[in-house]
Amino acid sequence: MPQLIHSQGQLSGCRITLGLLSLIVMQAGCNLLSGKSEDDNNTKLQDLMQTPVLPDLIRDATVVQGMQPIQVVGVGVVNSLPGTGGPANPSAYRDELLEEMKRRDIKDPNKFLERADTALVRVQVTIPPGARRNDPVDIVIQAPNESVVSNLNDGWLLDTRMRQQRYLQNRVRKSEVMAIGTGPVLTRSSHTPGEDETLHVEGMVLSGARIQITRKLGLVLRPEYQHAKTSSDLAAAINRRFFFFDGTTRRGIAKAKEDDFLEMEPHPRYRRNIPRMMAVIQAIGVAPESSATQTRLAELAQRLSDPNNAADAALQLEAMGESAVPILLDAINSPNPELRFYAAEALSYLDRTEAIEPLEAAARETAAFRHPSLLALQGIEHQLAVDALQRLMNESSLETRYGAFCAIRRRGVEGKSILGGKALKSFYLYQVPSAAKPAVVVSLRESPEIVLFGDSGEMNVPQFLKGPNGLIIRPDTTQPGHLKISRFQINVEDKRTTVPASLASVIRGIVSVGGGYGDVIATLRLAKDKGYLADQLAIDPLPAAVRVYYRDEETQSKPEDEKTDTADSSDES
Repeated sequence: MPQLIHSQGQLSGCRITLGLLSLIVMQAGCNLLSGKSEDDNNTKLQDLMQTPVLPDLIRDATVVQGMQPIQVVGVGVVNSLPGTGGPANPSAYRDELLEEMKRRDIKDPNKFLERADTALVRVQVTIPPGARRNDPVDIVIQAPNESVVSNLNDGWLLDTRMRQQRYLQNRVRKSEVMAIGTGPVLTRSSHTPGEDETLHVEGMVLSGARIQITRKLGLVLRPEYQHAKTSSDLAAAINRRFFFFDGTTRRGIAKAKEDDFLEMEPHPRYRRNIPRMMAVIQAIGVAPESSATQTRLAELAQRLSDPNNAADAALQLEAMGESAVPILLDAINSPNPELRFYAAEALSYLDRTEAIEPLEAAARETAAFRHPSLLALQGIEHQLAVDALQRLMNESSLETRYGAFCAIRRRGVEGKSILGGKALKSFYLYQVPSAAKPAVVVSLRESPEIVLFGDSGEMNVPQFLKGPNGLIIRPDTTQPGHLKISRFQINVEDKRTTVPASLASVIRGIVSVGGGYGDVIATLRLAKDKGYLADQLAIDPLPAAVRVYYRDEETQSKPEDEKTDTADSSDES
């Protein structure tokens, strides 16, 4: 018996030895089959453990993500039409709308879509980069080809949900609701002359949609820099420059989410200029400030004096923050207008009031710098910036005047109180003092508004002016200098009023008889066409966001200014 136990012990020891030998053979076999030695595996492991060498600038290691606008679409209903709607014919759009109406427990949706005061429409919204939840955006509206609607004027877009749609695997995939919109419809026929019938069934709702998401911005690390340590170091470099206080806590705008991705939160100073924020972030130096900082500042100062490199040098100096201010302050005294502008723009985003005067001059004198100068002035939280914008509203260039007006209006409650607008039904009416030639401006984006610059004249109607949707304007023979405004519509009580012939009074009179924003715009265009309105009339004359600057400004930037003013005039009726 003891001998048997001993034999079993030997057998167990043999099994363990064989198992170890098998494991060694398997490992050796795997290395042989793969053609890799143990040294190769160790080398690969060391490569994975090695941290990439940090670049000089953030942009050397990253690519911006989230800067493309997002298009979201939906199907909605315009109602309150004066008999110009019609049944929604069978189509994919009708099916989609019925499904949405049933989901929202709307009773008898088929009967509702057959009424003559309703119309099925397609809607579209563009969500810009850096958008936040509840931001307002414009809605574009179009009646589909299958529709029998004849005119969307005077209509109201009912609550409509919009989603992003993509074709994947031969199917339409929809996102969650990304925007919800409603509001009065402004048709293209109100502001665009012509006989094309589509002008009556296409339009927009200005600032009618509210965004339901917050768009994320980020930086994607290039493959050679993808490492958790690198991602963390880049986020730290960004947060040394850009941070804000969340209550009592200091918080940076960058967060290292993955080894290949940094998530960005928009900084409050750049809320109206997300592209510049991302450009400045990418121009940040990765290394902390040290003795080498002064060397870099000297190099950038030299580059800033060269027009070929000045724009990028100013961007990098802005990215360095307060340490770069002395160099930028020197540059705004340069005799070169291009160098002055780049330095002033960078100083404005560092909240330096010294930037105000050169930016005001750039907006006044150089068409290519007008849009960015106004955008920079808009963000400076100082009364001196408001004073500069008010001075620009005296310029002869109408796009400069209206651009400065919008820069003040976008400052929120403070800006609107300065401008003193009056709400009239579905739009605002502003009367702005100006030393320049009187002009009337109509907005087609952001805010439904009519702006009267200077001492507006009168609407001189010799006999009568037949406006849209039953509007008729005649001179009042019993009261010189007054006009009678009437509106006649089917199944609606006739409305009449008498007002002074001043332009502001006529606009208020049209609203008092039931006219809307589109009716006022169309009436102003008709009056201009017939010579009844002497003031200049411009449709949305904002400065272009992108223009070419010619360095030989004495001979080539002047035609650019003339082209701008011609564009203002071409929008006249």
